[in-house]
Amino acid sequence: MRPTDYDAVAELIYLSTNSWYQARLGYPIFRCRPEECRVFCEVYGDLDPDCALVIEHQRTGFLAGSCFFHPRETHLSLGIMNVHPNYFGHGIAGRLLDRIIEEAESRDLPLRLVSSALNLDSYSLYNRNGFSPFCIYQDLLISVAEDGLPDDRQKKKLPHVREAELEDIVAMGQIEFEVSGISRESDYCYFIENSMGIWHTLVALDDDGEVQGFLSSIDHPASRMIGPGAMRSSVVAEALLRAQLEHFRGKSVVFLLPSDQRDLIVAAYGWGARNCEIHFGQVRGAVQPVNGVAMPTFLPESA
Repeated sequence: MRPTDYDAVAELIYLSTNSWYQARLGYPIFRCRPEECRVFCEVYGDLDPDCALVIEHQRTGFLAGSCFFHPRETHLSLGIMNVHPNYFGHGIAGRLLDRIIEEAESRDLPLRLVSSALNLDSYSLYNRNGFSPFCIYQDLLISVAEDGLPDDRQKKKLPHVREAELEDIVAMGQIEFEVSGISRESDYCYFIENSMGIWHTLVALDDDGEVQGFLSSIDHPASRMIGPGAMRSSVVAEALLRAQLEHFRGKSVVFLLPSDQRDLIVAAYGWGARNCEIHFGQVRGAVQPVNGVAMPTFLPESA
């Protein structure tokens, strides 16, 4: 993928994703303008230049498919993959996946992704190519009231939350490695520096002022979502999630919670969240059991 492809890829992401959801579920995912999906190209381009692929018709130059990948020191993640509706069922996704599997194998890294449980075609593609689910995530959608969430904090003692700073990056990396076995400190730096003005990153502290978890979010017309984040406990996760939701007053936002984190899910229901989809965290290669709470996102994807 070249920067000159970004407009075409943005339209491809918009059309491919919305066509699939409209045909299967009766509603589109992207409610923005097609050109606003350029944010996927721009973020992955900032973080990982030359880590995006397109499949181009040799004669016409038409883009039939695209995807992003995200190499980090502990793993390689597969970002959003799209195929033009005219090419559904023509093996485009398989060719893109083959190329990214080669990349992961050349680096001797596990390959991770988050995939929709509703899309059995994509699940089958990944499963045939050696991926196995290791976590179930509930996609929760909430419309945050203008005056914020119901105040239920008196029922429990939640950790102190503040804005993340560059000095927190090492602690954030240690926590995510402890929780999920992955590390990507350059991503945290990107979120905190926030050159695009769309990221918001928080850390939670214990009584000694030590970082116990972090949670980022993106507020953009093409992606309004909370994550990624890693926390040592569900109480830390609840404090961070509540604080992030307050940042989205008057807006609707999506976040992913592991299905085994019952206390967190009950808290989210109490705030008015509802399930809108199910996703699987999947890996091709080694994976450690999650030791805490991990909240993935789709931009940039990390599983």
